[in-house]
Amino acid sequence: MVDQTLFFAGNGTIGLEILEDLPDVDTVIIPYGGGGLICGIASVFKTLKPSTKILACEVETAAPLTASLAAKKPVSCNHQASFVDGMGGKSVLPEMWAMVENLIDGTVVMSLQEIVDAVKFLAEHNHVIAEGAGAASVAAAMSGKAGDGNIVCVVSGGNIDVDKLIPILQGNIPN
Repeated sequence: MVDQTLFFAGNGTIGLEILEDLPDVDTVIIPYGGGGLICGIASVFKTLKPSTKILACEVETAAPLTASLAAKKPVSCNHQASFVDGMGGKSVLPEMWAMVENLIDGTVVMSLQEIVDAVKFLAEHNHVIAEGAGAASVAAAMSGKAGDGNIVCVVSGGNIDVDKLIPILQGNIPN
């Protein structure tokens, strides 16, 4: 069995890099999948710069963290499969709940079309090919749902099938 604290520590180095490059960051938006990435990054910010707002980003087709925060406990939610397959499970892992609920300041839920627009934007303007889950944070920033100030979007994951990418680059939600 692998010690999960090593994963959190590894993910926490992303938070250290963000602080090194942009010490006056106001908000960090992080895609929420299983919770390890956000817990690692958020732990660094809550320790070194607690004034930074940490937002979890989810997709409208499955937003278990948003539902769990509303219920104040881990709950299951409706899940619809989509091209955003790197996040949005049916529920928050119970072992993650105790950590994540105390580390984040809120969630933003994005539509499939907003995520399509972000994937396309990243490809066209930054030459970055991101999967849907990876681009969800950019979608949140582009929508204005993350607020104002210095916003950092964690873009994690470039695992997207070409058959899904082509319609996205045309501005369409893939089947």
